[in-house]
Amino acid sequence: MSETTAATPTSGSVGIYDLGDVYDAIYNGRGKDYRAESAVVAKHVRSRHPAAASLLDVGCGTGGHLAHFAEEFGEVRGIDLSDGMLEVARRNHPGLPVERGDMRTFRLDGRYDAIACLFAAIGNLTGEDELRSTLRSFASHLAPGGVAVLEPWWFPENFTPDHVGGSVVTHDGMTVARVSHTVLHVTGDASRMDVHYLVAKPGQEVRHFDDTHVMALYSRAQYEAAFTEAGFTVEYVTGEYPGNGLFVGVKRDKQKGE
Repeated sequence: MSETTAATPTSGSVGIYDLGDVYDAIYNGRGKDYRAESAVVAKHVRSRHPAAASLLDVGCGTGGHLAHFAEEFGEVRGIDLSDGMLEVARRNHPGLPVERGDMRTFRLDGRYDAIACLFAAIGNLTGEDELRSTLRSFASHLAPGGVAVLEPWWFPENFTPDHVGGSVVTHDGMTVARVSHTVLHVTGDASRMDVHYLVAKPGQEVRHFDDTHVMALYSRAQYEAAFTEAGFTVEYVTGEYPGNGLFVGVKRDKQKGE
């Protein structure tokens, strides 16, 4: 749900992923529908693995999707690289197990029937090697026939450079103004989004901070190659999920020669 690598603060000492409450205020205030998004993911898992009973949420953030996955699957677990996000997830969803982990290298006991990696968290990786190592990590934590559902960041061909976005929301007594400017990174294979935040609550001084998000612009072919190399069949689906669609991979059963 959130990016799993922290953005780089460019002023002050914190970034958005250190402040899970502010993050939640922004996206809940903007009406992000975690329940509906989770239902789409669960549908794709069930259509490929009807008996799926467990799910790992990689990049779980503050637990917005994970809470709804817990209603669908008997066992759920979340990992995220940001302590600030995990702190809020534990407070808001005390019954859900979450822990710190890096999507590229995490090692957990046991295997799962499904893995979800949403909100374009995958875009925080750098280079094709990291994409491939992440898909291998997913595969190593899935049982044969397990399903991986991944929400990509934009592709090079549909990325819109020089985009300016802005919003002002109030949620649970917190007002947050957010303005972003996104350009093509100097490397040419990533986007760079500079974001400014103003945060206000009654009885407190207005806070300002800004940070930068560099997000890899992997192509559809690169995603599909990483899935295939890790031992998945893969399908790219659009039209049901906001943003840039979903990749849905099914881990091949090597014992059956698939």
